[in-house]
Amino acid sequence: MSFFSEFKAFAMKGNVIDLAVGVVIGAAFGKIVNSLVESIIMPIVGILIGKVDFKSLMVKVGEAEIKYGLFIQATVEFFIVAFAIFLVVRTINRFKKEEPAPAAPALTTSEQLLMEIRDELKKS
Repeated sequence: MSFFSEFKAFAMKGNVIDLAVGVVIGAAFGKIVNSLVESIIMPIVGILIGKVDFKSLMVKVGEAEIKYGLFIQATVEFFIVAFAIFLVVRTINRFKKEEPAPAAPALTTSEQLLMEIRDELKKS
């Protein structure tokens, strides 16, 4: 199998395509959550704790600026994304309820005897 045909077979597998779609949707979802956090949630949190703009929170150490406000904002974004993904996966899992495997039918007496004979023959 040539390199190109092997790559084509790999790229056309269902899992790879599903992963690509997930990455694209995830990137778009990340932008929405980022906008939600920056434009709505963090200003409200800032107002509640005393009109603080988290982006401007930093400590200067010599020439360096340690911007811990951006870290706080990124942490809030992470928790929102993680919670939203949890809700989506939870909803999907509820729809995908696995049906229990059907119970094996009861064996007749002759089938039971044949199984015992088979098991005895395997032993010898």
